Amino acid sequence: MRKIEVCCSSLDEARAAEAGGAVRIELCAAIGCGGVTPSYGVVRSIVQANLKLDVNVLIRVREGGFCYSASEVDAMCRDIEFCRSAGVHGVVIGALTAEGDIDIEACRRMMAAAEGLSVTFHRAFDICRDPFEALEQIIELGCDRLLTSGQQSSAEQGAELIAELQRRAAGRIIIMPGAGINPRNIATIEKKTAAAEFHSTAAVDFTDTAYRGSAVSFAANPQREGIRRRTAREVVLELVNNTL
Repeated sequence: MRKIEVCCSSLDEARAAEAGGAVRIELCAAIGCGGVTPSYGVVRSIVQANLKLDVNVLIRVREGGFCYSASEVDAMCRDIEFCRSAGVHGVVIGALTAEGDIDIEACRRMMAAAEGLSVTFHRAFDICRDPFEALEQIIELGCDRLLTSGQQSSAEQGAELIAELQRRAAGRIIIMPGAGINPRNIATIEKKTAAAEFHSTAAVDFTDTAYRGSAVSFAANPQREGIRRRTAREVVLELVNNTL
C-alpha cells in the first residue's frame, strides 16, 4: 500500500496532511530554502495535538550546503535531544564532508543523540559524490529511510537511479522518492522505482489577504509577495489514491 509523507511547517498543515490520509509528516520551517529545523513551540504544539500520524522533525541548523562545523553539529545534536524529549516519532538528518562524501563522524553523533527514534537520511544524499558508496554508509549508520530525488532536480527525472538504489538496498533500508512528486506523476514514479513510500509538500498557492504596505517586500521573489504555499487535504488525498 502506498504511503505518503508530507512536508509541513505548521499544525494547520499537519492536520490537513492527516485529513488527507498521510502516514507521516516531515516537520520543518522555511520550506522555500529546502527546510530548516522548526521552532520548539511548533514541535510541541504538533506533538501535543496527538495527530494520528507520525511526526518526524528535520534537523538542519541553517540553509545552504550540508558540510557543518563542529558547533553546528553540536547544535543539531541538542535539537535532536529536544525532539526526543518532546515525544516525536523520528528525525531527519544528513551531513557531508567538503569532498562530497557522507560525514560519518557527524552522522554518528546525530544517530547517538537520536537513539530510540526513527531516522531518515535527507536529500544531502542527492549532492554526494558516489551514491552507491553513500547508500552503504547510510545503511551501516543504521538509518531507517533514505529520502532522495535520485540526484536530479525531481524524483521523476531521477527515477532510474532511485530504482537502482531500491535494487541495491534489497530491503535493508526504505528508499523514499521525494522532490516534485504530485498527483499527476506519482503512479509513474511508483511503477518505475517500486517504491512504497513517497515524500511531497502536497501544497497549493493561496493569497494572504492581510494588509501589507506596497513599498516593502519580504518575499524571496517580490513577484510572489503575498502568495504562500500550504499543504492541501485534497492534494494529499490524490497522492494517496491516484493510480493513473
